Amino acid sequence: MSTSELAMPSDVDAALADFQGQLNLIFAKARLLWKDSAARVDPELQVAGYKLLTFLDGAGASSAHELAERFEMDKSVISRQVRMLECHGLLESRPDDRDGRLRVLTVTPKARAVLAQVRGEYALRLRAVIGELTADEIRTASKVFRLLAEA
Repeated sequence: MSTSELAMPSDVDAALADFQGQLNLIFAKARLLWKDSAARVDPELQVAGYKLLTFLDGAGASSAHELAERFEMDKSVISRQVRMLECHGLLESRPDDRDGRLRVLTVTPKARAVLAQVRGEYALRLRAVIGELTADEIRTASKVFRLLAEA
């Protein structure tokens, strides 16, 4: 391989560089979406609280300890967010059936309803943006995101 060939990026390198740039844009857009979604759930809700709430909505229940590990957040941050979510009627806490020292966290019906509304509106926006893609193309994109999440 000549020096000029080494200096020129391969098609794969160029594609990866473009892919990384697009990921950066998606991450920036995701941060804005989380902020907007959090405010639509409750004007005082922080992004961290929104992420916890959406996770709990999907998971069904969790403990503060599990949330701290999953989101790699300090327990004090989790604790503050849980208190705020409870205060706004978005989260319920009850003693764990197996270990009364632990608290099990679940979303309230109010939270489920508002999250469903926010997600539904976002789904309509997303459908409008990627409406020209086939189901197979969407599945391929999902596969790429899943592989990145597992990396």
